[in-house]
Amino acid sequence: MAKEKLKRKELLKSPDEFLTLSEKVLKYLSAHTRQVKVVVIGLAVALVVYLSGWGYLRHVNKAGQEVYNEAYEIISENQGPDPDPEALERAEDLFAKVIDDYGLSKAADLALPQLAHLYARDKQYDEAIEAYRKFNEAVSRKAPYPALSGLAIASIYEAKGEYETAAAELAPVLNEKESPFKESVLLQQARLYTLAGQGDKAKALFKEFVDTYPNSPFVPMAKARL
Repeated sequence: MAKEKLKRKELLKSPDEFLTLSEKVLKYLSAHTRQVKVVVIGLAVALVVYLSGWGYLRHVNKAGQEVYNEAYEIISENQGPDPDPEALERAEDLFAKVIDDYGLSKAADLALPQLAHLYARDKQYDEAIEAYRKFNEAVSRKAPYPALSGLAIASIYEAKGEYETAAAELAPVLNEKESPFKESVLLQQARLYTLAGQGDKAKALFKEFVDTYPNSPFVPMAKARL
């Protein structure tokens, strides 16, 4: 049986649900004025803190990137055989500024290997090694950065004459499953053990190289060391 249509008077008598809900909200707010004020103030403070933090990070990122770009431009202009020592020193100071003054910027992580390279050029070996290790931590040791840093650190230890330590720095690179550097690193490690006076270790690595990479153009050289 079809429902009987509501008459106009009955429709006018029915309470408006939206207005009823609004009235309930107003009554609640009136009864809880103090609590509402606390919540509103808390939200306002949280919003101010968020906006301030976001604005600060934006400023730091921009400022850090500008200083990094200035330092990188100096490096690019001094790539030839006769770089300007004063210019490179200026670049070193700028990269250090990015790290020290704008450590929260994205450019700070990128400045670490640049600074490490400049330290190594100046024979500040310990500072260079520390910068490379900090870079690894900053990028969460994601491939291929540990391998690249390991190669750089090994070259620094070799420059210091610490050949065994240099060879040990290459071990993690060889342990990586998908490292594209294994072939060259294995040969490098064998050469370093030779310089360290550990002939047996060196020969074992040269043999491993020949067996693992029989088609390498460096096989004849490796065989000559066996």
